[in-house]
Amino acid sequence: MVATTISTNRSDHPRFYVWLALACAAVAFAAFAPTYWLQLPTRTFVGSPLLHLHGALFFAWTLLLVGQTWRASNRRLDAHRAWGLAGIALASAMVFTGLAAAIGTLNAGLAAGYGDRSRAFAIIPVTAIALFAGFFAAAIANIARPEMHKRLMILATLSLLQAAMGRIAFVLVTGGGPGLRPGLGEPPPLAIGLVPSLVPELLIVAGLVYDWRTRGRPHPAWLIGAAVITAVVVLRGVAATTPAWLATAQFLATFGG
Repeated sequence: MVATTISTNRSDHPRFYVWLALACAAVAFAAFAPTYWLQLPTRTFVGSPLLHLHGALFFAWTLLLVGQTWRASNRRLDAHRAWGLAGIALASAMVFTGLAAAIGTLNAGLAAGYGDRSRAFAIIPVTAIALFAGFFAAAIANIARPEMHKRLMILATLSLLQAAMGRIAFVLVTGGGPGLRPGLGEPPPLAIGLVPSLVPELLIVAGLVYDWRTRGRPHPAWLIGAAVITAVVVLRGVAATTPAWLATAQFLATFGG
């Protein structure tokens, strides 16, 4: 969340992005409420301390995104740059803890005897983290191009919201309950995660509509981002059961042994 140059034209940093960031934060907090936030005060959450660290970092990201879009919108660029350095550190930590959490869930499934189902399902969190890392790296590479930079930051965040939407699907299917969360039982079929993983793209649609109204055409970042996210979500269902991915998952599991 770094920016070096932002035009003085108000249209280059509209309030629209503040609202997008707020929407991302609201979805993240609301979706995790039944399986995390509401379980904390009742001490029914089941999980290692790593999951708490993982959750704290990822929720901190959504709050930082809100703050950064607000600072850009109000032309507080010095503060935006300063907090951007913190954003780089935070995003780096998120990638490592996200992978560690995915590996922990994978190993728990293997220990429970779920075998290839756990190895196949691991492709969802691993590819979501890869999407986040890719969009974030692209955003940092485009810090001198604010129009591209801010959209890539939103796309990075949308990659993370796949997990949030998965939590909503989990509660709808199981009914939820004290101590219940994804990752504790047998991994569900990958097809269940297809639609929830694509739902966050509705915010891309909002960005496209806004661009049509204010720019007369959509920014390429939205189109490329939508294509990449859709391709990853659809193709991972095909790749998850291939020998190549199952071997990759088994290799990743060794890091949690």
